[in-house]
Amino acid sequence: MLKKFKADLHIHSCLSPCSDWDMSPKKIVEKSLERRLDLIAICDHNTAENAAATIREGTRQGVAVLPGMEICSREEVHLVTLFNKIEAALKMQELIYAHLPGENQPEIFGHQIVADEHDQVLGENARLLIGATELSLLAIVKKAHQLDGICISSHVDRPSYSLMGQLGFIPEDLHLDAVEVSYRVPLDSAQTQVPGISDYPCVTASDAHFIDDIGKAYTEFIMAAPNVQEIRMALAGTAGRRILSGPE
Repeated sequence: MLKKFKADLHIHSCLSPCSDWDMSPKKIVEKSLERRLDLIAICDHNTAENAAATIREGTRQGVAVLPGMEICSREEVHLVTLFNKIEAALKMQELIYAHLPGENQPEIFGHQIVADEHDQVLGENARLLIGATELSLLAIVKKAHQLDGICISSHVDRPSYSLMGQLGFIPEDLHLDAVEVSYRVPLDSAQTQVPGISDYPCVTASDAHFIDDIGKAYTEFIMAAPNVQEIRMALAGTAGRRILSGPE
């Protein structure tokens, strides 16, 4: 049976150095419930270390949580990768960590807090998570798909760290599953407002770094279940699954 899922598929936790400390797994789930979200994804910069705790808390409180990452390619383009299982996200993380140079300087870039579902701090990640990996766009998309994940080009309407801002076009051999626009662009007109994305499924998400931004933008899907396979079908518009661009 198909039903509507209200989804914010791009949320950062306190592990992202540019995020607020209030973005703990527990508080993210609580705010998601307050905003009546059915499905969220944790997409920290170049890491998935807070995803498992958020999944556990989401399971306890009744919010579906997908593990993901917002990966920065060597072209300095941000890509959101989403997975069904934490194991797949952690395999992606292994590749990212092996190609992520540098060490974080908290006094400059911010703290990178690993936390559990009880708001307990487990430690800090010392890697330069805010930096660019040594991996190409093509390599990131290919690996995400090998792990049965989805790859979405982040905030394509923005000039910084976006595919359109950095390259000005989407390469034909870059097999993206979708593109994402920020809250500034209405989803129902995004494909005409943003040049170069008319051939791609389009979603929107909050890209929340602060607790009150969760659910500021979201996408409604018609699907059978809140998982990657169903999202993939909705992006393709198959078997009745689809994206809603306005009220239904």
